Amino acid sequence: MTQRSTPFVAGLAVALFSAATFGSSGTFGASLMQAGWTPGAIVTARITGAALLMLVPALVALRGRWALLRRNLPKVAAYGVVAVAGCQLAYFNAVDHLSVGVALLLEYLAPVLIVGWMWLRHGRRPSRLTVAGVAAAVLGLVLVLDVFSGARVDLVGVVWGLLAAVGLVVFFLLSSDEEDALPPMTYAGAGLVIGALSLGAAALVGVLPLAAPTGRVDLAGWSAPWWVAIAELAVVAGAVAYVSGIAAARMLGATIASFVGLSEVLFAIVFAWVLVGQAMATIQVLGGLAILAGVAAVKLGEGEPPAPASEAGATDVAVSEADETAQDHPAGFGPSAQVH
Repeated sequence: MTQRSTPFVAGLAVALFSAATFGSSGTFGASLMQAGWTPGAIVTARITGAALLMLVPALVALRGRWALLRRNLPKVAAYGVVAVAGCQLAYFNAVDHLSVGVALLLEYLAPVLIVGWMWLRHGRRPSRLTVAGVAAAVLGLVLVLDVFSGARVDLVGVVWGLLAAVGLVVFFLLSSDEEDALPPMTYAGAGLVIGALSLGAAALVGVLPLAAPTGRVDLAGWSAPWWVAIAELAVVAGAVAYVSGIAAARMLGATIASFVGLSEVLFAIVFAWVLVGQAMATIQVLGGLAILAGVAAVKLGEGEPPAPASEAGATDVAVSEADETAQDHPAGFGPSAQVH
């Protein structure tokens, strides 16, 4: 393994770990919904619990650098309001009008939007291989989500789904920004606190219905107290997921990290298979392979000249990988976009 490939492999491992932790939320969240919890209550408990868990680690990582926190406050506020709270609200509003598969497909168009953003904002026209990778990843996502089975679509839901995608874009773009950046622990902790406060405000004004019975939940055939599911969502699918997601985006850049993030749906299916016995269909396995092929093509496409090739494009090929990564870490972006 070359020195050049080592950071990518490490970043890929962190990104897959983050996707797995995010993907674990589906099964545990479903157990709470079956027990009578509303999606809004689950998300609010997850983000609030994660924010509380992150308070001390965030302060320790900050090491008294309050001026650094003040300089980053606009970015952190955008991360908390848009990437954490806004994305969640948009997704659940989308599900009110769309089938779940369609809502997820719209949200996970975020990597495509990021490729477009890099082209428009940074002049990084995608190569033919990158375009092929995007197409393969989207096709794989359609197959994994089984979008056309009982699909339900309306315009209002599509708008909400695209807003969720914008929230996810914000997550990756802001997470990957390393200029004068906060440590991942502090960034995640501060963003989760702001996200929790935003969700609480939405609940107070009636935008986010809350219902949270304190009965028992069914986890893989085991009857457990409700707080067991909430603990997993707050610790694993909350605090750990967001911190590792920020770290992965800084290691890989927004574009690659967002495409690797598509594996979250694959991990969600695996967790459902292992914990509740939901079988994986052959078409979903094929879709997963298409997503992986798409991710590989997008990564390889980073080193190719844009299509059509030009003198400027030929020059870009000679740019070092470090410079390419720096371009993938925008110093700032307009009032555009994260998830989760």
